[in-house]
Amino acid sequence: MAGRRRGRKSSGLLFKALAAGVLFSAVYVLWLPDVAPLKHSNPKTTSYIELRREAARRAGKKFTARLVWVPWDRISEHLKHAVFIAEDDNFYRHKGVDWDSVRAALQRDWEMKRLAYGGSTITQQVARNLYLSPSKNPLRKLKELLIAKRLEAELSKRRIFEIYLNIAEWGKGIYGAEAAAEAYFGKSAAELTPDEAVAMAVVLPNPRRWNPAQRGRYVERNTRRVMGRMRASGLLPEEAADISPEDIRIDTTAVMPVTAVVSAPTAEPGGPEAARP
Repeated sequence: MAGRRRGRKSSGLLFKALAAGVLFSAVYVLWLPDVAPLKHSNPKTTSYIELRREAARRAGKKFTARLVWVPWDRISEHLKHAVFIAEDDNFYRHKGVDWDSVRAALQRDWEMKRLAYGGSTITQQVARNLYLSPSKNPLRKLKELLIAKRLEAELSKRRIFEIYLNIAEWGKGIYGAEAAAEAYFGKSAAELTPDEAVAMAVVLPNPRRWNPAQRGRYVERNTRRVMGRMRASGLLPEEAADISPEDIRIDTTAVMPVTAVVSAPTAEPGGPEAARP
């Protein structure tokens, strides 16, 4: 009898633990941030930046985040086109989630027997960078999808893209197009040439590993691929379209050390808003 009572007690505790886990998971997934303020105010930090800061603190290391906010009109059209082609060429057609890409990513994950491909849109990346983490946890991914849908409901496509270009991680301690252009090419984001812009776009999947100012095999191969797609889509200016990808040479002499501290991003209230295409 005593053994039977202990068994029932253990089963009861297990049920309560499972119920608590389900409740916690539901609360985590369904609690969503208020994204409406992003219509008129620029974020001063991101979840990714704070996670990097905390990791550095725990390791006893110094962490410096360089993030300089620039409005949409002060970002090179070449970079906008390159990121669009390289990261999410269905951006203006989907509503936050590209389900075809998600299915393809799940298929690759199944074949590789690991969570390797996310199929994330630009909107999902904004959600993840601002509010979540790089974790591959399925619950985190589900919450990312829900936040992405909310972002699309509240913000214009141009505003979402503008935020992404200003908060994307582009290297160790480098966030946003302006800081990246200054660090790697010694110029502003508005002055990027087509080949520089494409090189910056192709490192976005792993910016802490690849350097857009260095002609490694990965950067070179994907620069050619993305420039070819831009040319086919009519997104390269005529003078750039006349250049063979084999002729592209990225200047590495202008790379600046990423050590200077940059003050908090200068917000420009009421960032550009455009009607959703």
